[in-house]
Amino acid sequence: MFDAIYARGRVAREVGAEAWLQAMLDVEAALAHACAPPAAAEAIAAACRAERFDLAALEAAAADSATPVVGLVRALRAAVPEDVAEHVHAGATSQDIADTAAMLVARRALGALLADADGAAAAAAALAREHRDTPVLGRTLLQPALPTSFGLKAAGWMTAVEEAVAGLRAVPLAVQMGGPVGHRDPAVAAAVAARLGLADPVLPWHTDRVRPAALAAALAVLAGALAKVARDVTLLAQGEVGEAREGGGEGRGGSSSMAHKRNPVAAVSALACAQRVPGLAATVFAGMAQEHERAAGAWQAEQGTLSDALRLTGSAAAWARDLLEGLEVDPARMAENLRRAGVAGDLGATGALVDRALRAR
Repeated sequence: MFDAIYARGRVAREVGAEAWLQAMLDVEAALAHACAPPAAAEAIAAACRAERFDLAALEAAAADSATPVVGLVRALRAAVPEDVAEHVHAGATSQDIADTAAMLVARRALGALLADADGAAAAAAALAREHRDTPVLGRTLLQPALPTSFGLKAAGWMTAVEEAVAGLRAVPLAVQMGGPVGHRDPAVAAAVAARLGLADPVLPWHTDRVRPAALAAALAVLAGALAKVARDVTLLAQGEVGEAREGGGEGRGGSSSMAHKRNPVAAVSALACAQRVPGLAATVFAGMAQEHERAAGAWQAEQGTLSDALRLTGSAAAWARDLLEGLEVDPARMAENLRRAGVAGDLGATGALVDRALRAR
């Protein structure tokens, strides 16, 4: 019912059940290439196609072992010849597969997510360039302050989003392949990492949850930067302000009871998505204190939580891109609001600051 709001853009597909299944199978295939004889590895890899497996049955089987990996390994062994089955899942644990699949899912989802975030930043940059010298009333504590420029406001949006994107790109998405208690030969992890295109960690991180926490934190930071853009637009679009409005054409933003209204749909939806992400990050942080060599419940809480955080941040990015690419700015209304507020003065260094921000891109 709410997917049009919370699952906008391409990220939702990249974190769905089929995507997770294929990611786990890709990890099993990479593990086979690292450990099994070549012929067996090829046979296992050939079987690792999501469409060959009963997704509903695997989901149901997860309830018997607190992970979908056990049922998947059983099904994969049944899908290959008997002499090959012994090489499936060689020396790995369920957590090895789930953690590495989580990193693979994240990397694939981030491709779509960052494309929309970059698009939002580019749209903000275009607004900054176009309105470099457009005066607008600055507002502090929601009260009239001094004049500034709309270009500087847009440059601030751009810079915040780009800095958050840089932080997200820097998160190390690494293979997890430590075996039962974390002392497996690191050559296995290195081989799996090379095949999957993930980082090769110094040590297994089965109870070191810095990586999932860093990913969750970076998603929350980006969601917050996007929410700032959306919040400003909801305020600028108020009827009493009227300095900017969303595009989208007739019929968008309509009210169920007030025909005269034109609600800022993209801004509201971006805020609705972004507001949920910090709580998801907190869930991942709360699971960082883990018992000895395998936690009971903490890492199992991460997979769905990270999926939701990726999906919601991706949706916020898609909404923000839509919002900024279609934003309609009203310089005449900005000038009128300055006059009504009785606020005068020069724009200070706004033009130089906009230029500085645009050069730094």
